[in-house]
Amino acid sequence: MIGRLNHVAIAVPDLPAAMELYRTTLGAQVSEPEDQPEHGVITVFIDLPNTRVELLHPLGDKSPIANFLEKNPAGGIHHICYEVTDIIAARDKLMANGMRVLGTGEPKLGAHHHPVLFLHPKDFNGTLVELEEVAA
Repeated sequence: MIGRLNHVAIAVPDLPAAMELYRTTLGAQVSEPEDQPEHGVITVFIDLPNTRVELLHPLGDKSPIANFLEKNPAGGIHHICYEVTDIIAARDKLMANGMRVLGTGEPKLGAHHHPVLFLHPKDFNGTLVELEEVAA
């Protein structure tokens, strides 16, 4: 059902410093920040040969990343994202197996403008999992 690892998302308290760390220290190609108001975050993507790293920073006081950073002031891994070719079929299979989908259970458009869903961390060894639909 799941395909390749799409990205690992890291919540960061200081987005410009994190961008500079990846750009200068690791020599990575770092995108420009992009506001994602529907998700309450600012995203930056770092392209790697086999996947991406997503830097997340709060956008507004009600951001879920602000809550994460309150508990983890230095930042840290927030979620991992796997690709699926049919997000509705994946959701239905997971739910039939007792897994919990966060929110309404209906996909939203993610940072790449593809449908995404999040799965409850308690069902996946304490890890928040995002599924992103991609073309086959």
